[in-house]
Amino acid sequence: MNLNLKGALVAFFSLFIIGASQAQSINKSKFGKGLQFIAADSSFSLKFSTRFQMLYQGAINNSAEQLEDRFLIRRARLKFEGFAYTPKLEYKIELGLSNSDIGNDDPARFNNADNIILDAVAMWNFAPGWELWVGQTKLPGNRERIISSQKMQFVDRSLLNSRFNIDRDAGIQLHHVHNFGTTVVRESGSISMGEGRDITVNNAGGYDYTAKVEVMPFGEFEGEGAYVGSDIYREETPKLAVAAAYNFNDNASREGGQLGDFLVDQRDLSTLFVDYMFKYRGFSSMGEYANKKAPDGPVVLRTDEGLVDETFVTGNAFNIQAGYLFPTNWEIAGRYTTFNPEKVTNIRSQEQYTLGVSKYIVGHSLKVQGDVTLQDQPNRENTYLFRLQMEVAL
Repeated sequence: MNLNLKGALVAFFSLFIIGASQAQSINKSKFGKGLQFIAADSSFSLKFSTRFQMLYQGAINNSAEQLEDRFLIRRARLKFEGFAYTPKLEYKIELGLSNSDIGNDDPARFNNADNIILDAVAMWNFAPGWELWVGQTKLPGNRERIISSQKMQFVDRSLLNSRFNIDRDAGIQLHHVHNFGTTVVRESGSISMGEGRDITVNNAGGYDYTAKVEVMPFGEFEGEGAYVGSDIYREETPKLAVAAAYNFNDNASREGGQLGDFLVDQRDLSTLFVDYMFKYRGFSSMGEYANKKAPDGPVVLRTDEGLVDETFVTGNAFNIQAGYLFPTNWEIAGRYTTFNPEKVTNIRSQEQYTLGVSKYIVGHSLKVQGDVTLQDQPNRENTYLFRLQMEVAL
């Protein structure tokens, strides 16, 4: 996406917000909650918020002569949400402006738009406990991916997520929630394109199908905390969420299904996720398991020497993390991740050990996080990763 288009978007939305603020009364606005407007006739509402992450990261191993490091804007987002016509019809639009958000697909080769649109979805509460979502947003996959990048316990998500998550897609989703006494059960399902966000070409291969069930035996978490990193609400009673999700991508075209390079051939991909979240009085723990398969084999292209040139990413991964938030709003957390790709893919397995420290100044809206990761790969020297990040969300 070129700079002129970025500038035009920023200018447009700035003028829009200024005009709205002059025409409507501002209410419920405070740090971290955005600007909120409600029409005089209550026919619509708008909440505008923005956020960015400034990141320093470095890497070094025992034989390296110097540290490889850089500063970057990891994320820069604009978000619009509210209701239209009736409070039962909500919407959400989220735009990503940083290079890390937009991605690096090659429009000349794949005829894809820049990935500036993260979310553009309408959510209709058509009956008690039922919602129909239409548009582009996150699929009901693994917990770590659904947790907002603003609300993570560490600087960034784990290796399990980067290798196996099913990310965002365009299509429809159906969500249902009901109670059995104190137990809360959530079911969700989706049918989507299967090629990921902001794709402008016709559907390639088949569609993508996802189903998920989540159980909270001790009731809802405070502040939707089942999808918030760290126990920032300090649950007064133990809270647990356990979920399982299954995704089938019919004739996937990209190496990760919704993510990664487009390959020369297609494969069916099936992915299983199992996860949990537990919180109690400042202590939190989350664990996930992912398993992705290609029944017809993941490798689609080899070199003349027989080496793997193009392959889907298949195999399994496990991630577990835990942390304790002190009354001073400092948190110490640890994470262990193992990534085990199928041998035929010729992708290296990895183990990662991460120690993180966070200071929550205004919850997840203003915080500073740092972590150190030991990355262990077979037949390679250990690598040490260092990251320090500041989050500002208005």
